[in-house]
Amino acid sequence: MWNGGERLKLFRASLQDDGSYDEAVEGCDGVFHVAASLQFDVQESTDAYVQSNIIDPAVQGTLNLLKSCLKSQSVRRVVFTSSISTITAKDRAGNWRDVVDESCQTPIDHVWKSKNSGWVYVLSKLLTEEAAFQFARENGLDIVSVVTTTVGGPFLTSSVPSSIRVLSSPITGEVEMFQILSAVKSRMGSVGVVHIEDVCNAHIFLMEHAKAEGKYLCCAESCPMSKLIQNLAKNYPHSNITRLVDQENESVPAEISSKKLRDLGFNYKHGAEDVIRETVTACIDFGFLPPLAT
Repeated sequence: MWNGGERLKLFRASLQDDGSYDEAVEGCDGVFHVAASLQFDVQESTDAYVQSNIIDPAVQGTLNLLKSCLKSQSVRRVVFTSSISTITAKDRAGNWRDVVDESCQTPIDHVWKSKNSGWVYVLSKLLTEEAAFQFARENGLDIVSVVTTTVGGPFLTSSVPSSIRVLSSPITGEVEMFQILSAVKSRMGSVGVVHIEDVCNAHIFLMEHAKAEGKYLCCAESCPMSKLIQNLAKNYPHSNITRLVDQENESVPAEISSKKLRDLGFNYKHGAEDVIRETVTACIDFGFLPPLAT
């Protein structure tokens, strides 16, 4: 239905078809690769099924895109969207780290063995990112990775994104929400949040900054559970939501550090309170949450 325009062009392509993105990236200076298979629960979870039906297509799709970038001879940098799921707050001995940064990668063998909740998605992101950086090293392609924490704020999708549901369901699913956030906190030591506008700005910033290299953790603020729920209660008053935090005895949370990105000169526009407030507002407008009483 798109009739064309000077500022936006649409191309039909498939990550699974080698050469499919040649036309789209031709003449481009930079490419943002933001696509990922988001499958947290897989009915058939044998190693062979996961490898052939989820991991291999995700990895091959990324490599097909990078091949098109290399073929173009014009693409100077690729910015790859990664995930906090590739990061762990514990060392090999299982001890908590005080500071979590880009160097704290989740061991791939541990994911295969443990098969914890969401392990297929974690594995997909880890192996796809690893393959992308290996291809870039072998072929002289400049690639930078943005490791995003839990993203909130306004959204344009046709359904409510998973991360938005996590941050905005005090009435429709408060127990489920608390369980999900608790799982994040138990894995990371705290809950890192970032506004979608800052995520987009970080991608552009890293595309344009000459000294950008490697991985950059994108986290505006790392919050203990209590602060996150207090912000939810403040922006969407509900009698039971504050009670949930009393169920946990919180220790000093790990710091999910965005120091590397900040040191490069990036500044965040939004803190945790902005993320929660704008997420709740978007969900009310979307109809996912009932309107606040006036």
